[in-house]
Amino acid sequence: MSAPSRFDRGHTDDLMSFLAAGPSPYHAVATAAERLEKAGFRQVAETDAWDGTSGGRYVLRGGAIVAWYVPEGAAPHTPFRIVGAHTDSPNLRVKPLPDTGAHGWRQIAVEIYGGPLLNSWLDRDLGLAGRLTLRDGSTRLVNVDRPLLRVPQLAIHLDRSVSAEGLKLDKQRHLQPVWGLGDSVRDGDLIAFLEQEAGLPAGEVAGWDLMTHSVEPPAYLGRDRELLAGPRMDNLLSVHSASAALAAVAGADGDLPFIPVLAAFDHEENGSQSDTGADGPLLGTVLERSVFARGGSFEDRARAFAGTVCLSSDTGHAVHPNYAERHDPTHHPRVNGGPILKVNVNNRYATDGSGRAVFAAACEKAGVPFQSFVSNNAMPCGTTIGPITAARHGIRTVDIGVAILSMHSARELCGADDPFLLANALMAFLQG
Repeated sequence: MSAPSRFDRGHTDDLMSFLAAGPSPYHAVATAAERLEKAGFRQVAETDAWDGTSGGRYVLRGGAIVAWYVPEGAAPHTPFRIVGAHTDSPNLRVKPLPDTGAHGWRQIAVEIYGGPLLNSWLDRDLGLAGRLTLRDGSTRLVNVDRPLLRVPQLAIHLDRSVSAEGLKLDKQRHLQPVWGLGDSVRDGDLIAFLEQEAGLPAGEVAGWDLMTHSVEPPAYLGRDRELLAGPRMDNLLSVHSASAALAAVAGADGDLPFIPVLAAFDHEENGSQSDTGADGPLLGTVLERSVFARGGSFEDRARAFAGTVCLSSDTGHAVHPNYAERHDPTHHPRVNGGPILKVNVNNRYATDGSGRAVFAAACEKAGVPFQSFVSNNAMPCGTTIGPITAARHGIRTVDIGVAILSMHSARELCGADDPFLLANALMAFLQG
């Protein structure tokens, strides 16, 4: 994996491939791991003893990955430079009893994950992807990346007021996708179908974590192809840029004053409270074990954490041309204007003045412009893994990202130059 280069469309082309390869968090981390393997990283099991030798390593747990590179001569108290991100996106996820239907239609029972723009999932060709757990406890990824499901919208003739009064969706009744025809519901049909798709014997699947995705591929958009439309930019865009930056820094090695880290978590969209979420112990455990594997003590761990900085990289809001009044009147981030620095004095974002200085220095070193984002005072903002990371681990954290439109849609929109501008800033940050 080569170093990201500013205004190099090759990076954005690669992002498009990454988005397409990551229809679920499990696929996203598998793809990131494969790319890191090519850059010389190797997987370590959490159940094994770790050694303190130099080089790149990574841990996979479900839909999360933590990867780090120990340079030659790193002391036990060497601080970390972390880029944090998340792998999950809002979507429709399959329920424990998936087979349902009515009136001659065969349907799949789904539950809403996170906070999707529900209308964006209507009348869209959907595939199904995720993780199958087998009877022996092992897992198998599955991806039906072709039109399989559809959530049909009610025709305007049967909802005459929809254009004037807006679309009203009942989350239970109106979002169950169709996938075939049949007068009777046959339990086990979906799982039997997926066993065939995955090349598994009948009855082998004991559990599943499955979700819908749009099968329309990412694409450049606009007269000059200066925009990029695609799924799951929130937040695989950050995962891709961070993994490219980490691989590039590790490949260059040199005299790194920090240990660069990628931490991409699952379950950010529903609060991060899981064993693979940012509010779980995964990151802290990995960092501590790295210190102790290099012969460090608790004192070394405290020193390392005290000098550590984390960039929490997540997408943010670009100014919307049709709804500019919804944004702060003096902060209008534009696409292709460079990454954004997110600030909220009520700690919905973790950025403070000292954090701003760290990010500004990285952008200056990389020759990358950056913008500032705050929410309109009348519209409280969302949050990220940033405050969670800062509070849980006691490390300085800065919230940044790329400005996009259509956040939480099945298909989002960003500037085609911004992903590699972000990657360059992250690489400069990881280098120190």
